[in-house]
Amino acid sequence: MQKFKGHPLSLFLNILVKLATLLTVGVLVAVVGYILIMGIPNLNPSLFEWEYTTDNVSMMPAIINTLTMTALALLIAVPFGVFSAIYLVEYAGRGNKIVGVVRITTETLSGIPSIVYGLFGYLMFVTAFKSYNILAGILTLAIMILPLIMRTTEEALKGVPDSYREGSLGLGAGKLRTVFRVVLPSAIPGILAGVILGIGRIVGETAALLYTAGTVTGVATSLFSSGRTLSVHMYALLSEGLYTDQAYATAVVLLVMVIIINALSGLVARAVGRNKE
Repeated sequence: MQKFKGHPLSLFLNILVKLATLLTVGVLVAVVGYILIMGIPNLNPSLFEWEYTTDNVSMMPAIINTLTMTALALLIAVPFGVFSAIYLVEYAGRGNKIVGVVRITTETLSGIPSIVYGLFGYLMFVTAFKSYNILAGILTLAIMILPLIMRTTEEALKGVPDSYREGSLGLGAGKLRTVFRVVLPSAIPGILAGVILGIGRIVGETAALLYTAGTVTGVATSLFSSGRTLSVHMYALLSEGLYTDQAYATAVVLLVMVIIINALSGLVARAVGRNKE
């Protein structure tokens, strides 16, 4: 405390920051610990059987549906988001009014509640396909995470020093080659951060999928079949009120899945960073 002598405000702010850190970490540990304590004892092999029945309440179909929908939603959203950000940063002129409108629009879309996306997906896709299906859910999820990926990619590209671009252009490389061989590789860690956030939102999404993908308990056999994800599966179990223990077990699996996906994405980002160096 000696270094704060004569500066009571600095001492107060230091204590406030440490208390906020302890509170944040404490809440996180409490939530994760509660889920693990309530869910781990209820994990059993029957929850991972291939087919769902009212006896085993298997989550395996939901796990497969979750992985399928996450991969396909990213396959749609990532290219559109990355290429849109490249245009805004590298090709659109600075001070362009259209760029300002696009940025405001993407920031606004990022804050829209997921249930609004669900209603949009229902009116746009479900009514067109005349049934609940995972394709409607995938398209809705892709639209939902597109603004997030655009903004994070844009910030990652803006964080690349202009000297990289100038050096590449000075050596005779064209604009397109500079963007894809110099700028984009340097921005990959930031882009992957946005993809990780998008994955987290997809895996934890419930409201939007209730109105689009439906709640069928089996594995979706085609894009036009209905199916539930893990988060929807957990919601359905809790809403029925008969499978609370199994819902806690599902929460543990969902938590572990998110941790594994984030860890793998982090490893990829670090590997890319080492190769770039």
